Amino acid sequence: RHLESLPTNVLFSSGTKTKRIPIGDGWWGAGEKPQSEDEKVFPFQVQTSDEEIQDLYDRIDRTRYTEPLKDTGFQYGFNSTYLKKVVSHWRHQFNWKKQIAILNKYPQFKTNIEGLDVHFIHVRPPHREGQRVLPLMLVHGWPGSVYEFYRILPLLTNSLDSLAFEVICPSIPGYGFSEAPHKQGFDTLAAARVFHKLMERLGFSDYYLQGGDWGSIITTNMAQMKPECVKGLHLNMLTNKMRGFGVLFSILIGRYLPWLVGFTREDVRRLFGSVGFMERNFYEIIRETGYLHIQGTKPDSAGYGVNDSPVGLAAYILEKFSTWTDFNNRDLEDGGLERKFTLDDLLTNIMIYWTTGSIVSSMRFYKENLKTNIDNRLDNNTGVYVPTGLAAFPNELMHVPQLWARAKFRNIYSYSYMPRGGHFAAFEEPQLLADDLLQFVKKVEKL
Repeated sequence: RHLESLPTNVLFSSGTKTKRIPIGDGWWGAGEKPQSEDEKVFPFQVQTSDEEIQDLYDRIDRTRYTEPLKDTGFQYGFNSTYLKKVVSHWRHQFNWKKQIAILNKYPQFKTNIEGLDVHFIHVRPPHREGQRVLPLMLVHGWPGSVYEFYRILPLLTNSLDSLAFEVICPSIPGYGFSEAPHKQGFDTLAAARVFHKLMERLGFSDYYLQGGDWGSIITTNMAQMKPECVKGLHLNMLTNKMRGFGVLFSILIGRYLPWLVGFTREDVRRLFGSVGFMERNFYEIIRETGYLHIQGTKPDSAGYGVNDSPVGLAAYILEKFSTWTDFNNRDLEDGGLERKFTLDDLLTNIMIYWTTGSIVSSMRFYKENLKTNIDNRLDNNTGVYVPTGLAAFPNELMHVPQLWARAKFRNIYSYSYMPRGGHFAAFEEPQLLADDLLQFVKKVEKL
């Protein structure tokens, strides 16, 4: 792959001329762009104060609850009966200072890129004789944070395998400890460019990428933008344009003659299940994307409320960690939250949003990406030609068969039907995700 010699606006693959995404430039800081940027990288640690914790307690103590309807589980959103249990744990057992010590166990830094102080974790593996080390960037999504990766980091960096990773985990600007954009327009393409600049500033010329949720789109954009820098792209969430005769034909025929359209039996099971394609892939998605319509149109209106109320914030975010882990959790009074997560882990993610006041800016990211026709976005009409690994988790919001994925990802090295897990793969099933990432990289590196 000698992509370095190609023009900056063109890629050639299999004799086909294909546009790449222009890199461009931006300035998202307050005020005008200066003549030169400060490229210094400085250490960062999470901190708190007794006053900050007391303010949280005071707000929790003033919470006004609404009783749930009878036998509703999580069908109407976060069940307030269980919410009271979560809040009681938060108020009386959860130790934020202890969790901060956990957050600070990995080296963290900030550096200013395009006017924003970008936060990132940078973990180097311990030296092991004969072990090969490759750089890897992990990118989170909403409503997550870099804390989602704390269970997978040791599996990637402290492995006894012949291969280990030097891992960089940035916080998306506007999320957690990264500064929020001060101007309109910061979308996944801007984030992709900023993260490329981050890797260049750290001295990396080529590297692997892994992402889910917004992270999957940002890392895909990075591969489309500077493919010569991306050795491989690994995703645990796929998006697909559900249109065209081929897709329609596969939906109509695939359930009955999967071999004719290129579906596997597992594709059929995940796409159609027992309820049919429309129920599983249309009506269910409509039921679960109300948040997207709010955040993609008027994020500030709802955001002000959850930014002011810690309990409101917890209910709003944790409901996603319930339903997006498994749709069946909606039928449970506790939302099944503690089946995959501990309350301390879930509340640590909430505290990152709460203490940084970043929920509104994180919600605005939807507005910035959805304010124009998605079909006309350049990245939606540009192929991905770097080596790609796809991990399809069974409880992801939508299943995308390899047949459909090939329309965009033209160089798929591996496609794995994961045995369990949902949307928050690194948080839910770190070992499964780490193993799949490792086997993909070994294929690319021919190890």
